[in-house]
Amino acid sequence: MSIIVQKYGGSSVATIERMENVARRIISAKEAGHKVVVVLSARGDTTDDLLKLANEANPNGSNRERDMLLSVGEQISVAMMAMILQRMGHGAKSLTARQAGIMSTSEYSNARITNIDTPRIIMELDAGNIVLIAGFQGETAHGDVATLGRGASDTTAVALAAVLNAKRCEIYTDVEGVYSADPRIVPNALKLPEISYFEMLEMAASGAKVLASRSVGLARKYGVQIVVLSSMAEAEGTVIKEEAKVEGIFVSGVVSNKNIARFSLSGVKDAPGVWFKMFSVMNKKDIAIDFVYQRKLADGTKDISFTVETERLQDTKSVLEENVHVLNFLGYKVNENVAKLSVVSSGMATNPGIPAMMCEALFDAGINIDSLSTSETRISAIIDKKDIDKGTQVVHDKFFGVMP
Repeated sequence: MSIIVQKYGGSSVATIERMENVARRIISAKEAGHKVVVVLSARGDTTDDLLKLANEANPNGSNRERDMLLSVGEQISVAMMAMILQRMGHGAKSLTARQAGIMSTSEYSNARITNIDTPRIIMELDAGNIVLIAGFQGETAHGDVATLGRGASDTTAVALAAVLNAKRCEIYTDVEGVYSADPRIVPNALKLPEISYFEMLEMAASGAKVLASRSVGLARKYGVQIVVLSSMAEAEGTVIKEEAKVEGIFVSGVVSNKNIARFSLSGVKDAPGVWFKMFSVMNKKDIAIDFVYQRKLADGTKDISFTVETERLQDTKSVLEENVHVLNFLGYKVNENVAKLSVVSSGMATNPGIPAMMCEALFDAGINIDSLSTSETRISAIIDKKDIDKGTQVVHDKFFGVMP
């Protein structure tokens, strides 16, 4: 019997009715002859509610204690789902990350999976049970709970599929697959039947929320086939695999990201090693920076700027303030009224007209481009946040046409 790993997001298990719907899908997979491992996220807004509780208790509390609190959400989901499946007449066992053998590093709130010991999972599957595992978390070498970062239940599911040699990893969300743009912004977005790991990784890195980028990178590394499906409707999903071809489409997607902020540092000493020091201090806190830019001034200093995800905004401020003398700058400003618009295409290198088409669409719409970044598979523009939805629509229409 083959193993299938399924993952359901928070909206899919937000109510008892939705949990019962998910339970029926799980049972259907088991009755089709598969051994089923299920990873669940916290229900609905549970994680946000727990974060509020943490801040009420102590806004400056340790990340260790915060992770201890946040891990409860997923444990509630798997325990409830096990009880629902048992009520429906099927054997089911809920496991915490520790019980499932998921080991992680000790970077609380942003840990990495280091190893998964599978004997307990295999034992439960061999006993005929559906195994439900709390996503988003691991156990450190010291026996502590460490969370893997927001959206990391996807990563848990893909990691489990890899170590269990699963037939596939099914990711169930509130959309029917991967689209050429966010259908909530672009109503005429196209659902893609398949997409390559690399293209999906670029879309996730650009801000697409369908899958966590770490999960896609892990799937690519270990060759795990992912299928993105809707938990709300019976429909064909999107297959993510090594190579994918969609006839007639040379652009995979148009991705918008409103959750960024730009830092501008002034009075930086113009000397070798500035960016080495910047990347080094950011890397220690696992902060990724993008859209790096510098301008040399007549007084021998330079201004430098970069963008970060808004969820790392406070962390970035702390790093800068703690390393003023290391980085040798006079001050900094933060602009949260910016957004990133990206076009992803595996054929960027062989279609040099793509950047021109993107810029033309924005020009025709009267949208100013602040800065551009290009690679072999992606072109991204920083624009005003107020223009991002309109920009996404006009750029999508430029490449995919205006659907009736």
